[in-house]
Amino acid sequence: MNTESTRIGEVVEATTASFTAQSYELWELPLLGSLVKTESGSLELFGVVSQATTQGLEPGRRAIARGKDVSDENDVFQANPQLVRLLKSEFTALLIGFKDDVSYRRYLPPYPARLHAFVRVCTPAEVREFSTKLDFLGIILRYEQDIPTEELIAAVLREMAAVQSDRDSFLIQAGRELARLLSKDYGRLTSILEKIRP
Repeated sequence: MNTESTRIGEVVEATTASFTAQSYELWELPLLGSLVKTESGSLELFGVVSQATTQGLEPGRRAIARGKDVSDENDVFQANPQLVRLLKSEFTALLIGFKDDVSYRRYLPPYPARLHAFVRVCTPAEVREFSTKLDFLGIILRYEQDIPTEELIAAVLREMAAVQSDRDSFLIQAGRELARLLSKDYGRLTSILEKIRP
C-alpha cells in the first residue's frame, strides 16, 4: 500500500476556489474526482480533480493530425519525437478544504495556492482522514464547472469509497449527506446515487 503521496506536477494558475497544475509527464494525470494536495505557506490545500486537458504549449494553436500513414498511435510519436516537448497535460482541482496546525478544515482556504507549488496525489490514508466528514460536498454542488456537477460528485465519492475500510458504510453516509443537501432536488440526488451504486 502506498503510504507516501506521489508528486505529479506543479501549480501554474491559482484562484481562491481552484488551482490548475501542469503534470510533469505528458498524459500522466490524476483520475477525475481524486483528492490532490498542494502547500501554501503553512497550510496544506486539498482539492478534487475536476478537469484535465492535453493540448499544445502555445495558446490557441491546436495539434494537427499526423498518423495517416502509420498503424499505431505510438508510431506517431516515434516519427515525431518533438511532439512530447510541444504538448502539455494539465488538470484543475476544485479546492474543498485545507489542513492547518490543528486539523482538517472542509471549506475554502484563506488564500490560494502558490504558483509553482508541488501538487501531490493524496495517499489512501489521507483520503480516509479527509473524508471522515463530508461537509465539502456542498462546495462542489455550488461550484460552476465545465462538467456536470453530478458527474464530479459521483467521481469523488467513487474514488473516496475505493480506499475506505468499510465502503458500504461510507457510501451510506455520503447518500445521507447528499439527501440533506439536495432535499428539494430529487432528480439531481437520484442521478448521483445511481452513479455511485456498487
